[in-house]
Amino acid sequence: MIISHKIFNDPVYGFITIPYGILFDLVEHPWFQRLRRIKQVGMTHYVYPGALHTRFHHALGALHLLTQAVDTLRSKGVEISPEEAEAASIAILLHDIGHGPFSHALEHTLVNIPHEALSVLFMEHLDKKFGGKLALALDVFCDRYPRHFLHQLISGQLDMDRMDYLNRDSFYTGVSEGVIGYDRIIKMLTVQDGDLVVEEKGIYSIEKFLIARRIMYWQVYLHKTSLGAEQLLIKTLSRARALALRGHELPVSEDLGFFLYNTSSTAELMENQDTLLRHYSALDDVDIMAAMKRFRNYPDPLLSFLARSLLDRRLFRVEVRNQPFDQDMIRDLRGQIMRHFSLTAEEADFLLIQVAETNTAYSTAREEIKVLMKDRRVVPISLISEHNIQDRVIEKYFLCYPKGLSPSG
Repeated sequence: MIISHKIFNDPVYGFITIPYGILFDLVEHPWFQRLRRIKQVGMTHYVYPGALHTRFHHALGALHLLTQAVDTLRSKGVEISPEEAEAASIAILLHDIGHGPFSHALEHTLVNIPHEALSVLFMEHLDKKFGGKLALALDVFCDRYPRHFLHQLISGQLDMDRMDYLNRDSFYTGVSEGVIGYDRIIKMLTVQDGDLVVEEKGIYSIEKFLIARRIMYWQVYLHKTSLGAEQLLIKTLSRARALALRGHELPVSEDLGFFLYNTSSTAELMENQDTLLRHYSALDDVDIMAAMKRFRNYPDPLLSFLARSLLDRRLFRVEVRNQPFDQDMIRDLRGQIMRHFSLTAEEADFLLIQVAETNTAYSTAREEIKVLMKDRRVVPISLISEHNIQDRVIEKYFLCYPKGLSPSG
């Protein structure tokens, strides 16, 4: 008997099957295997200890859900060729391949290239390696393919990426508010006039999905302690880069060193794609944590303090407000930090972190979720007043600083 697929045992969905061929070959590729070494939710395990799952887990889960969605659409008479199904599967499998260590920390610190652009870059180079077998997947991923609903399954307000990460992240964090009825939502999907739509009887499941997403952002992704830990990591890398650019020889891996010492512009990095991908594809959480362990004993007191604070979970105090922090309070804190740690004003800003974050349950600015009514009308979900889907942006302000200080204001 010839076995046509590989089986993975996933704790969220049970057994996931991946057919042998291009999909399995991509999973086996070192660039994809690197995702095993990148945590899905960054520093969130400092708050929820079980949140140690990886981008590898998530990519396989999203692929599994896309397979279910394709089966559902086909059962409702939507014609999807084997080539289109494979292309959409490749696109969702590789949608996060451009993520760096700890998900977003490197993206905001050392590499000024969005992970989505890097994912496209990875896919283009893999297309060359596999003799053009990813060409259609790239068209679907970049929304160049005329059947728009395939792209909506990959990237949209109701895509398989969100379906998996909400379900998976709630599973591993233990935050039950994030559990969604993904299976029912997928069963309610169909295509009308080339767009992905939800049948009217699935509206309440969509409401639950949107509410769960909003709660997960404040309770998990933007949890003040998790955010404080990520900002501490970012500041540690920022301090290391500042020292590197002054000529310090830092004890880091070759691949991390490439980004710490590199002064090339984003355009220059993108022009030298082979070099960029060689170093970026070898970079993962291990490089960062190994550097942190070496930084804790580095002669620069500020870098050492930041690294020790992160490694030993001596996290900063984090205050959250609905309005910007008073500037007199900021100046007072900066002065206390300068005196307490014997730092200059510029150095003190590595220990005084200000961040503003926004969250919304649903955005009408993006392509809306569309509902197929029983009379065959297609209506944006925001216009179905009975269900009161709101497009309200909530902004919160975070201030992080070492414990033991006494801010005024």
